[in-house]
Amino acid sequence: MHIYIILFFAIALEVLGTMLLPASQNFSKPLPTSILLASYGASFYFLALVSQKLPLAIIYASWAGLGVFSVAMLSYLFYKQTLNWQTIIGLFLIIIGVIIVNLYKTKL
Repeated sequence: MHIYIILFFAIALEVLGTMLLPASQNFSKPLPTSILLASYGASFYFLALVSQKLPLAIIYASWAGLGVFSVAMLSYLFYKQTLNWQTIIGLFLIIIGVIIVNLYKTKL
């Protein structure tokens, strides 16, 4: 279970970096750009740690799915981007897919 905490932390850092992309204004703002780059770097470091314990397919499915879901939800909240009902259904299907992949992964 400890490895999943590290994976979720890696995902959170990647989401933070992605959310700061608009704030960096094409990397012209030093503070958001610095945090963005540090977040991505730390995220990949933690992702590398997790890759020693979990299959890469499981890691990437979780990383991509939860990252897309999180960025979409946070963009709705912070950047006032709209989500139609089809998008919302699709996002919840992504979450269901991530859950299924993790529940039925093969044991190492």
